[in-house]
Amino acid sequence: MAKKLTKKQIEHLQQRLLREGDRALRSLGQFDEMAKSSADHQQDSDMYSYSDHMADLGTDAMEREKMLLFASKEGRYLYRIEDALRRLYNEPEKFGICHSCQKPIPFERLDALPHARYCLDCKLREEEEAAA
Repeated sequence: MAKKLTKKQIEHLQQRLLREGDRALRSLGQFDEMAKSSADHQQDSDMYSYSDHMADLGTDAMEREKMLLFASKEGRYLYRIEDALRRLYNEPEKFGICHSCQKPIPFERLDALPHARYCLDCKLREEEEAAA
């Protein structure tokens, strides 16, 4: 049975969440820069009298799509991090408590996944139900 989090553990998790949030924001900034660079490249190639080869256009489109997919994934991750910080700041006594069974989530799980809302058993059960 997991124990309630200590003040030191909560501070550790808060710092982890803040660092992860900063990392995610930097990643989103890099995606933004890459998107701007890609748009500038497209404008430059539009100014020439010849067009890019069809395969090049397909590769560019695929790269833009991949970049958008990664940015979307990073955005969802940032949302989960910010949600965890809101829970931590608004109700610190409930942080680290499983939203399903109301039991404490082990610190080891929270250290690995600081935005976790469910204990491992409840998360596995949820995933099994979703797969069925």
